[in-house]
Amino acid sequence: GLTGTDRDMLIDTCGTGGDAAGTFNVSTATAFVVAGAGLRVAKHGNRSVSSLCGSADVVETLGVNLDLSPEKVARCVEEVGIGFLYAPLLHTAMKHVMAARREMGVRTVFNMLGPLTNPAGANAQVIGVYSPALTEPLARVLAELGTHRAFVVHGAAGLDEISNTGESRISEVREGVVRTFTVRPEDFGVPRASIGDLLGGDREQNAEIIRAILAGEPGPKRDIVLMNASAALVAGGRARDLKEGVELAARSIDSSTARQKLGRLVALSQELAREA
Repeated sequence: GLTGTDRDMLIDTCGTGGDAAGTFNVSTATAFVVAGAGLRVAKHGNRSVSSLCGSADVVETLGVNLDLSPEKVARCVEEVGIGFLYAPLLHTAMKHVMAARREMGVRTVFNMLGPLTNPAGANAQVIGVYSPALTEPLARVLAELGTHRAFVVHGAAGLDEISNTGESRISEVREGVVRTFTVRPEDFGVPRASIGDLLGGDREQNAEIIRAILAGEPGPKRDIVLMNASAALVAGGRARDLKEGVELAARSIDSSTARQKLGRLVALSQELAREA
């Protein structure tokens, strides 16, 4: 079982980026829902590389100030329960790589390195990868790194998250052991959708989609967020299984707690950015 208290669990939700499907920012929406369900989240993101709109772009459009030192991000996590780590500010070595990455516009080993170097030291992780062949190797690396609990996920239609469009492959790390299994939307109690139901757009459109989900709008976009939040809640020891995870995630949205987390993060990040 999980050691320590729930309060000590810190979860990181991060995709390797580079899935070319053009879906909205599922993991960003998921982070607020997970935080609303009482798990502390260090959301770890990057500027857009190969997808139209990276998570950092959307979070900024939602009003969060990303120009914060690691200490200030830590305060957000402590006080609000969610903080956003913008990779280039924190991994100086990665800065020079970003320009080269953008020129290539393709997936590289750096897309893989990002998620493995979470500066917050999260002890539970959900990481999305763009290829089913990567779930197990990445899970093994996390096990070696001493990650307490992690899900490395790949979804149907090439998504780097658990998908409601079909089967998803999950490699779970638990107490150093890796096990791989397949999940379907039915395992979460949500209906199947098509990839067209999940498409996003530019940062404004994606921010609008996330606001609508947090406001309780039903449909496939909400469902895929519930599925991914559920996995995070199981990894973080809040939910016993995927169905319970979906219930807790739905409650987080429908009680407006998830939306309040966004509002509080916007306010605190702007306040901290003004401080010397």
